[in-house]
Amino acid sequence: MSRLRPPARSAVRALRPHLPRGLRVRLVVAFLLAAAFGALLTAGLTFQRARAAILDRAEETAVTDLRAQLDSLAPELTLPPTTEDLRGLTRQLDQAGGARAWHSSASWRGGEPVAASPGAPPVPEELRETVRDSGRAVHQRTEHDGSPWLALGMPVTYGDRPGNTDTTTATATPTATTTGTGSGSDTLSGLTVYAAFPLDEDQADIDALVTAAQAGAVPALALALVPALFAARSVLRPVRRLRHGAERIAAGELTTRLDTEGRDELADLTRAFNTMAETLESDAAELRRLEAGARRFAADVAHELRTPLAAMAAVTEVLDEDAASGVLPADTEDAVRLISEEVRTLARMVEDLMEVSRFDAKAAPVHREDVDLRTLVTKTLQLRGWAHGERVRADLPEPAPVHVDPRRIDVVLGNLVANALHHGRPPVTVAVRTRDDRVRVTVTDRGPGIPDDALPHVFDRFYKADAARPRSGGSGLGLAIAHENAALHGGTLTAANHPDGGAVFTLTLPSTASSPGTT
Repeated sequence: MSRLRPPARSAVRALRPHLPRGLRVRLVVAFLLAAAFGALLTAGLTFQRARAAILDRAEETAVTDLRAQLDSLAPELTLPPTTEDLRGLTRQLDQAGGARAWHSSASWRGGEPVAASPGAPPVPEELRETVRDSGRAVHQRTEHDGSPWLALGMPVTYGDRPGNTDTTTATATPTATTTGTGSGSDTLSGLTVYAAFPLDEDQADIDALVTAAQAGAVPALALALVPALFAARSVLRPVRRLRHGAERIAAGELTTRLDTEGRDELADLTRAFNTMAETLESDAAELRRLEAGARRFAADVAHELRTPLAAMAAVTEVLDEDAASGVLPADTEDAVRLISEEVRTLARMVEDLMEVSRFDAKAAPVHREDVDLRTLVTKTLQLRGWAHGERVRADLPEPAPVHVDPRRIDVVLGNLVANALHHGRPPVTVAVRTRDDRVRVTVTDRGPGIPDDALPHVFDRFYKADAARPRSGGSGLGLAIAHENAALHGGTLTAANHPDGGAVFTLTLPSTASSPGTT
């Protein structure tokens, strides 16, 4: 099997864009091809039958005319005939041919045919053998000088049988001739007459049929275009409705339903689409109900826990003072410090849950100010004790004016640095850059980085890259809250791995020139 060479494959690819792609075009083309095939098949069969009928008619007429002439002229022939007698017979036959303009010849007992006309075409040897073997009239289509001709061979028999209707041979007696069968009581006289004439008029009739078929093909295809367009429209109308319905479903309009017409496959598909839409709407409503219930539950729990946690926090502060004074036994002091730490952790989680519930309710307040992001980074590091030492490094080479809520940006920066210190390795670098009316803050650690399968989920709530790792002490909501705070300011927060190792979190905020107004 040969393979396409690269230039050939390129040519095939170059032709592909020109092929019909739309379903309407393909349906119309297929319909027209089917119509053209049917028209060609019908025209071909009709042409074959008409051509056969024209030629059969010409052959039957020629045999009848030749027999009639032989019945008139053969009785006058002296048997056995001389060459001149045969030439005289053929001359009379040629003159009697009239408009058919045949050229005849005659032979005696298998001799060479004798013709009166010098332009007579030679008698085919196959025709002579067939007449000699069968003893019946035979015809054969031949070509002479590039034109179609019909050659006839007819043996003459002795006998006088009035009323015989067989048309295969002519008879001759010394006194009269009638038609004979060449069998039974009829005896072959040894005289055989051949005639050939052109089929130009019949070929003209056949050519006229071809011309008529060709002339009718273009109007037939033009007329077939109308039902093709109608059929394509009737097929594509429900397909377009399904497409528009699918687009509305994709846009969130789950109440979309389509009208069902008919009982064909497209109607079944439409009913299946409606069933799917009903199922999606029901499932989406159930999911919204469950999600709203979960959010309400988290908000209610967080709200209810704030008061007892506030009391517990006050008690743990007193216990912390007692533990710091050294009045408590060592075991009791360790227990007090553990309880205090867990209460503070629980209090932070409750505050984070309250913040998340405000995000979900679209009720998180934003109090913007014009500040330099470098100042916010410096304050964040100082407040958490990261400003001094080698664990956290700040790279703040240029001013970065922004219009943001300082408290929320401080939460974002604090969560990012704390996450880098806890899950990565120091030193952690906090870099601020301004480019194209955008301010970017990158927090980079030197740890092992984030697993590839965890990257898409690092900002999910309560997500853990390793479910088996020990409890971190955080709420599991820090990165999710940071992501929501970035979105509140019209910015983005992304996570990636550095090529040299470690995780890179990038906070992008609008600069003062492109930032929205204060809310």
